[in-house]
Amino acid sequence: MEVAGLTSITTEQLKKLLKYLHDGSLETPLNAHRIACVGFQFRHAELMSALRGLDETAIRAVLVCVIAERLKQENG
Repeated sequence: MEVAGLTSITTEQLKKLLKYLHDGSLETPLNAHRIACVGFQFRHAELMSALRGLDETAIRAVLVCVIAERLKQENG
């Protein structure tokens, strides 16, 4: 089984998710309803695979790390 994690989600989408987490629009723990409420139902599988069971602090840490890593690679 291949694990894609968050690789198929764009950096801009990750930033949007982080914004929703910061402003309280994205509630935790994640579930299908909460993901759909912020318009990311099309990424349900990826988000649940990577972030299932994590609390808000852990999800924030994952998103910040992935975004930072991508920005570092882009700015090379």
